[in-house]
Amino acid sequence: MHDIWNPWHGCVKCSEGCRNCYMYFLDRVRNKNGAEIYKTKSGFTYPLQKNKDGKYKIQSGEMIRVCMTSDFFLEEADKWRDEVWNIIYQRKDVIFFLLTKRPERVKKCLPNNWGNGWENVFFNVTCENQKRADERIPLLLELPFKHKGIMCAPFIGPVSIEKYFSEGQIEQVICGGENYDGARPCNYDWVKTLRRECEDHNVTFCFIETGTVFIKDGKTYHIPSKRIQSEMAYKSGISCQGKSISFKLTDSFGEPIPQNELYIPRYRKNCESCGSKPICNGCSDCGKCRD
Repeated sequence: MHDIWNPWHGCVKCSEGCRNCYMYFLDRVRNKNGAEIYKTKSGFTYPLQKNKDGKYKIQSGEMIRVCMTSDFFLEEADKWRDEVWNIIYQRKDVIFFLLTKRPERVKKCLPNNWGNGWENVFFNVTCENQKRADERIPLLLELPFKHKGIMCAPFIGPVSIEKYFSEGQIEQVICGGENYDGARPCNYDWVKTLRRECEDHNVTFCFIETGTVFIKDGKTYHIPSKRIQSEMAYKSGISCQGKSISFKLTDSFGEPIPQNELYIPRYRKNCESCGSKPICNGCSDCGKCRD
């Protein structure tokens, strides 16, 4: 996927949501060990890589999800993080989506020139259940980031975040069920509660997938296909657009980038029924699906 940057791979499980980690599952399928943590080779400098025509592979205005096969604030990655911060600083025209289960480590891991935060960084914490929401969201609100969000995935227990909206810092909430081996149920009632709280505070809410085990109206559904999970999430119509998020992106000279020069996502026909479309970069038009 062109919207993912994994400067390192592998992780250490740290909470309930990690029990059936998709990265561990996929590594196991490939006869690899998800607990093995290493710096990626060709992918480490991805945001700085250019095409044959000399243009960046990642265009101005794109949102790139960072460390989707690890945790950006993983202790074992401390030796590589400064170099990654430097890459993020160089690409002030690109939005970097950071997600962590370790907000307690964030403050001491920020770069020296961080100040009150960078406009091109979107910081998110995982809240898989109420316990982790109450543990991580207060830390999220205390940290110096310009843009903040919450991801309830894997959504393995009811979560209420009503009391955390009062400060007006949370700009987006994403939720989705659990997948692969031992997937725990996601209850649609939990999804509806979370959506209602977001709608009441004009915050964007996106339900990306049901998960393998989905409970609705007291009935349990087994949905092994991730494509169908995503379609079911889309068909629920429960996602909603709240107040728009304004990222003040600039070029290398610090000048604002005109709107007409920013990346415009392209979508294919099958994208129209995908639950992740509202938060997706769209198709990279690489041509692989036509091969």
